[in-house]
Amino acid sequence: MSQSSLDYLTVSLGEKLKLQYYMKAEDIILGLGENQRGINKRGGIYESYCTDEPLHTPGKKALYGAHNFILVDGPERFGIFIDFPGRVSFDVGFTHKDMLEITINGSDADIYMIKDKGLRNITRHFLSSIGQAYAPPKWAFGYQQSRWGYETALDVEKIANSFIENDIPCDSIYLDIDYMKDFKDFTVDEERFPNFGEFVQKMKAKGFRLVPIIDAGVKIEKDYDVYEEGIEKGYFCKDEKGEPFVAAVWPGKVHFPDFLNEDVQRWFGLKYKTLIDCGIEGFWNDMNEPAIFYSEKRLDQAIQVAKQSENENLDIYAFFKLKDVFTNLSNSPEDYGSFYHNVNGENIKHDKLHNLYGFYMTKAAAEGFMEIKPNERFLLFSRASYIGMHRYSGIWTGDNNSWWEHLLLNIKMMPSINMCGFLYSGADTGGFGGDANGQLLIRWMQLSLFTPLFRNHTAIGHRMQEPFAFEEETTSIIRDIIKLRYALFPYIYSEYMKALHGNDVYFSILSFEYDDLMSRRVENQLLVGDSLMICPIYEENATGRYVWLPEDMLLWKHRGDSQGNYSIVGKGHMYLEAGLEEIPIFIRKNKMLILGKSARNVDALVGDELSVIAFVDSKATYRYYDDDGRSLEYQKGLYSEILIEIQKNEDDFEIAVKYSRSEKVKKISFEIFDSNGNITRKTILCK
Repeated sequence: MSQSSLDYLTVSLGEKLKLQYYMKAEDIILGLGENQRGINKRGGIYESYCTDEPLHTPGKKALYGAHNFILVDGPERFGIFIDFPGRVSFDVGFTHKDMLEITINGSDADIYMIKDKGLRNITRHFLSSIGQAYAPPKWAFGYQQSRWGYETALDVEKIANSFIENDIPCDSIYLDIDYMKDFKDFTVDEERFPNFGEFVQKMKAKGFRLVPIIDAGVKIEKDYDVYEEGIEKGYFCKDEKGEPFVAAVWPGKVHFPDFLNEDVQRWFGLKYKTLIDCGIEGFWNDMNEPAIFYSEKRLDQAIQVAKQSENENLDIYAFFKLKDVFTNLSNSPEDYGSFYHNVNGENIKHDKLHNLYGFYMTKAAAEGFMEIKPNERFLLFSRASYIGMHRYSGIWTGDNNSWWEHLLLNIKMMPSINMCGFLYSGADTGGFGGDANGQLLIRWMQLSLFTPLFRNHTAIGHRMQEPFAFEEETTSIIRDIIKLRYALFPYIYSEYMKALHGNDVYFSILSFEYDDLMSRRVENQLLVGDSLMICPIYEENATGRYVWLPEDMLLWKHRGDSQGNYSIVGKGHMYLEAGLEEIPIFIRKNKMLILGKSARNVDALVGDELSVIAFVDSKATYRYYDDDGRSLEYQKGLYSEILIEIQKNEDDFEIAVKYSRSEKVKKISFEIFDSNGNITRKTILCK
């Protein structure tokens, strides 16, 4: 840590490191990626310790990611990154309202401080230091449908046919644990999914890619090749006796691959080839905190307590002791401290390196893909994560619920996750657990149509949540939302890839661009890329909400095929009316939104005609980015750009279109609004 950081922090040394900072009343604390509560983290305690926690209630301190980057926004602005693989806690004014205290469970952390003039600049310095983000294939920006409970190939094909029959675009359908043979990684149940390779190609011909799940635990089963190879080569984590550690997840008893061993990484990463050879082009890694349902030792202890309680008159303390011994079986700190990794020949307890487990599982997959198909992009995202994993994959926010509170939490998480490097991210739209009504799914869709990962996912035993699982009015509204996603594809992909190349964020909070007091306080509005501000409706039965505009903006209320209406809204507070069928999109002053034509999936997008909606009172410039969306050639600078400039003259607009490299665009249509709401329409034919 540099000497300048001592101007701000008090550092205590010992077996644990403690950093203290006295916050000023106006200080706002941002960051911590995938975590609870607000965008401003003041008032809470947060733990970086990857945790399988499906009930994201406000009192929970840790979720699936460990993202140790914070921004202090006050009279002094600086960022702090704690690079430490074990438990780190952030007490942000909880114990004492003015004290930020960071406790690191060890003494060997790397601590970085970043200073600059603005929040975006600080974030960009941090992002440039941790490496360029992952780029998924273009099709991974399409709408994706998932459910734990598509139990057979017939179920999956029925879902695909329903999308076609209902004229709803979709790019992929997910295979949860149902497709596996007895929940074994890299296997397919041939009874429920016969001739899997042929089925994958059949679905692709219909326009759908299949995305299977891969879990961290390897089932203990004789003659199962992954298990047998792992045992033979000593590739599993060991217990204190040097034997493979035994825990239980979906298949029952499992071993955990020692992903911190480079040989294990390559071995496991190449296992994906089994499914890639069947035509699979994307995966999601799950249960990789790692999640533990129970261990043999602790289950044994719980059973002994139960036997001792038999025929006893249990008072309140005895009853809760009995209850807790079973409810606390899962993801126990005692278990995490009882198995070991081999790191360069040294045995290290898992809990010292816990936050790296999902990171290295996902790194193993990404590097396996590179070896199997060296110049091809794969969809890959993970549940557990640590800063730096963004170079290999995206993340989703885990097992949320069909609660309006989780829709709001999704809004608040997105910029924080981006600040920590994860551009390709999103939540389980509509909620994973619980039952979503049509209204909740519609409002959640209106947010998710802007998230790079746009996946509707729900759990077995709960209401079907596909767009066509509701009454026709709801289905019709959702159809329009998804079609708008595909029309917005040129903007979303362009802004994503520009953020990737520029070490920037795709989602940002208002104070990244506007330095007024109110913009610093807003927690339920987001900037999306360079041009847009969104203000999702997140309360049940609401037909509007209050919005803060830090400057004049063009409001586009999109309404299905009618395209909605436009109005100039002045700087300040406003009440925004927005019925269920309306999607409010704000276009910033002297900015423009690039649109294309919708299609049934990303592969069907033509991209030769673009539309521009612009709000210009002086001059607007937009750099439109595109690439092949399949290969890694973008890393060599092989992509195309169009520079669009709109200059307002006294009574007209002058448009200039300039090209960089080859370009497929043949025509661009413009709708340009001035500060009085007057509209000018023009069309440019591109040579």
